[in-house]
Amino acid sequence: MFKALVIDKDDAGYATTLQELDDSALPAGDVTVKVQYSTLNYKDALAITGKGPVVRKFPMVPGIDFAGIVEHSDNPSFAPGDRVLLNGWGVGETHWGGLASRARVNGDWLIPIPGGFTAEQAMAIGTAGYTAMLCIAALERNRIVPKDGPILVTGANGGVGSFAILLLNRLGYEVVASTGRTQEAEYLRSLGASEIIDRAELSSPGKPLAKERWAGVIDSVGSHTLVNACASTQYGGVVAACGLAQGMDFPATVAPFILRGVTLVGIDSVMRPREHRLKAWERLAQLVDPAQLNQITRKIGLDEVGQLAHELLAGGVRGRVVVEL
Repeated sequence: MFKALVIDKDDAGYATTLQELDDSALPAGDVTVKVQYSTLNYKDALAITGKGPVVRKFPMVPGIDFAGIVEHSDNPSFAPGDRVLLNGWGVGETHWGGLASRARVNGDWLIPIPGGFTAEQAMAIGTAGYTAMLCIAALERNRIVPKDGPILVTGANGGVGSFAILLLNRLGYEVVASTGRTQEAEYLRSLGASEIIDRAELSSPGKPLAKERWAGVIDSVGSHTLVNACASTQYGGVVAACGLAQGMDFPATVAPFILRGVTLVGIDSVMRPREHRLKAWERLAQLVDPAQLNQITRKIGLDEVGQLAHELLAGGVRGRVVVEL
């Protein structure tokens, strides 16, 4: 038997409940993992509350991340006792995810937990830190270096934003943090932001081109915020787009791209090839000081996830939420 948060939808409506399930209920897969820690992300909150079309089949166990220990494996890459983590691959959407004390998945979706991290620390980083690392790699691939100018991070108090600031600062970049909670300025400065701006500066319709302000952008917000971030990017700058907290729309013009040579890079963390994942986590192991993770992380139990999902969507949660199984 194992505990799981289960989302179901029927004639009675949409419901998320905490259940005890038999192991026979686990989906198909060649590796079974004893889940030690999972996370609560924006996508998870949308799934749990039913406020976004995240779940593609029912019933579904949400949770796009997990870390734990292999219990059984028919995959040659893993053996019982191996420490593993998973980000994305559709878990929590089309395949049962990490908000359960046991998971069965395709072993090709797993990677080893980097040696320097515990399972809890790996989930403190989770998809948010992994996505932030992919965004920074996109800036670097396009030759954006610290001397080029500041990097704007939108949604700065969220998980991706918090890690983006931390990692950029560690790499020597100047960081401008955009947030709707300017009262959290001290927290953002402690992560490495040198300037804090109110998200209201970017969240409403703006001009096709605005004053050049930053060499690069890591955006987890989308909509008008992303449009205005592009419009204010310096000549030859790069914008990495990885989220849609404000919306999926992109009501922009081509002006920044054809008049300033701005590059807009889409960041997908869900279906990323294994080699990209391994490289991102290798760099995270080099750059993240485990002692800093407590500053970013809040730990909860599985029975607290439902309530906190509503708070997260309302903008009341900062940093990362780790779920102890």
